[in-house]
Amino acid sequence: MMDRLEQLKRHIEFLEELGVQGVRRDPTWRNRESVAREALDSRLDGSRDQEVRPSLSSVLLLGQIRDDLGDCERCKLYSGRTQLVFGVGDPSANLMFVGEAPGKDEDREGLPFVGRAGQLLTKIIASIGLSRDEVYIANVIKCRPPNNRNPEPDEVATCEPFLFRQVDAVRPKVVVALGAFAVRTLLASKLAISRLRGQVYDYRGAKLVPTFHPAFLLRNPERKRDVWEDMKTVRSLLAG
Repeated sequence: MMDRLEQLKRHIEFLEELGVQGVRRDPTWRNRESVAREALDSRLDGSRDQEVRPSLSSVLLLGQIRDDLGDCERCKLYSGRTQLVFGVGDPSANLMFVGEAPGKDEDREGLPFVGRAGQLLTKIIASIGLSRDEVYIANVIKCRPPNNRNPEPDEVATCEPFLFRQVDAVRPKVVVALGAFAVRTLLASKLAISRLRGQVYDYRGAKLVPTFHPAFLLRNPERKRDVWEDMKTVRSLLAG
């Protein structure tokens, strides 16, 4: 588990990027944050002194899904990939992030969100007091599309059932859909992400929170405040 000081550092870094210069010292405000953090810690860690081990059933189910994918050649994306990018993190996490598809860095490393967007995602996760090891991260599509184009309908239809199985195996309390493509795919909606975010949806037994993709935030840093609002919603859902 990430050292708490490192989590605090990344939390502050992300808030600084949002333009936040400080926090209130009002005791009532601090007490409210403390209660929320304690409730979240209790659910995530089981107790202050004991770390919950991943559910064996979740580990086995994810392993079976990965075995079923194998060296997948179910759609045309296989021909241009370096390797399949499955998912990473706590197999029994309460919080799951779902992105669009692997990029160049992810295709090389075989892990989701490892480039600049991944570094920002790590800060976003830390902003609510968690580390990447405490969440589960996956993509709708497991192979990199050529030139990072949007996945095509047949590719989504091929890959999405495996994502469904991943969600069912992890059984998160909250799913965060990152970016317009992931949001519209998971919600089966054609609406713009600007119309969909700011609300909470039911999704496969979890609560789904749409937000902007970290790569979008790198190009549009002024939208980081929107993501911070979404992450506060996530934090409340986890603590509730």
